[in-house]
Amino acid sequence: MHMNRINGKDLLTLGFKQGKILGLALEVLEKHYQEADRETVLTTMKLLLEKPEAFLDDEILEDLATSMIEEANEPKDTTIELNAAAKQFAIYGQEHIDEGAVKQMNTAMRLPVTVAGALMPDAHQGYGLPIGGVLAAKNAVIPYGVGVDIGCRMALSIFDIPESHYTAHPDIYKRELIDHTRFGAGQGFLRHQRTDHAILEREEFNMTQFIKTLKEKAWSQLGTSGGGNHFVEWGVIEFTEDDKPLNIAAGRYLALLSHSGSRGLGATIAGYYTRLAKEICKLPKEAANLAYLDMNSAEGQEYWLAMNLAGDYASACHEVIHNKLTKAIGGKLLARVENHHNFAWKETWNGEEVIVHRKGATPAGKGIMGIIPGSMTAPGYLVRGKGEDTAINSASHGAGRQMSRTQAVKTISQQEMKAILKANDVTLIGAGLDEAPMAYKDINIVMNAQRELVDVVAKFSPKMVRMADDGSKED
Repeated sequence: MHMNRINGKDLLTLGFKQGKILGLALEVLEKHYQEADRETVLTTMKLLLEKPEAFLDDEILEDLATSMIEEANEPKDTTIELNAAAKQFAIYGQEHIDEGAVKQMNTAMRLPVTVAGALMPDAHQGYGLPIGGVLAAKNAVIPYGVGVDIGCRMALSIFDIPESHYTAHPDIYKRELIDHTRFGAGQGFLRHQRTDHAILEREEFNMTQFIKTLKEKAWSQLGTSGGGNHFVEWGVIEFTEDDKPLNIAAGRYLALLSHSGSRGLGATIAGYYTRLAKEICKLPKEAANLAYLDMNSAEGQEYWLAMNLAGDYASACHEVIHNKLTKAIGGKLLARVENHHNFAWKETWNGEEVIVHRKGATPAGKGIMGIIPGSMTAPGYLVRGKGEDTAINSASHGAGRQMSRTQAVKTISQQEMKAILKANDVTLIGAGLDEAPMAYKDINIVMNAQRELVDVVAKFSPKMVRMADDGSKED
């Protein structure tokens, strides 16, 4: 009797979707169309699917048509699903990396745009990508994968001045270090104290009204350093053998090492484009801080230009600091090495172009020079990359924290801080207990975990360190 009855499979073939509407349609068919001609009913249902508004006056189909229109106008869930399984990634020094960092990296490895990833031995939990996380993405850039302090970097100047000159005249070096550096959130120079630089003439400052409003702050903060773990320090660098690429003979030399980023310019850019990415790219809660921008979109291209501007501005800040102090001490500059570690690069990996995010990771392509600092009392290292594919041509950006700032302040005393500084013959200007050496991992353990990633070229020992007076973070 019901051989010609229309079922759910028939409606799905017409184009209906699984869900509430399909159920309502089957109820209507069961109630009103059991004896009707099959082909006529199918034609009617197809017309209803295509133009439900044409049936709003139909005695039988009005309610179904209304429900179809209401569903079509409901806000769509645009959340992008993560892949069910995380792609595998290399972890260096895993036994010294906290579980939170590994969990964050696992989430990043489930993004639909992820191609590859790696975790460096100084890794610890952060926002979005963990600090020490490296992520290669396909045609997408993640603002929080770059980080808040865009283009944060290390810069090292090596002079022909012997260690003995510093030992004999520490007051001179202290005076010049204080005179030519500024630290902390919001710190800048008055107009008559400012330095002119080609970076301020860059066209990107005019690309949007938002970026244009940041130029004044960028000029005032040019040549200053942030808070937190940012520093400028005098130290001694030791080459145990001649380094031909740098043209430096074995020996001990006075050196200047700085660590800072793009100041308020970079922080404001990061905040703006992270919010924009989150509006455009809806991800599940656990991955929300990994919102990305398509590189083919206007927003993606705009962030890319702004990010590169901030990175070059960070480099200009170091250049101003090093030039001032080089002039002040009057030594001959033998070499200057620089690398950044909060950035995204267009690179080729496994034969395809990818966007490599290094959030607290040093570029370590084959032959690439980099600087990996320890703490204010632990040595840092001038290194040359080996170009290890599984690490996506990367290495650590430092020793990495083993205590949070809050934990360090609660557990480390001023007396302990002074004792370790004295034991290592280091003069400290500024800094809070949150930056105490004990808050950091052992740099030797970190370096040992990445022997396949970099070769050590020289060892840098801090002697006089300047940081923000209160350990404040960047604004």
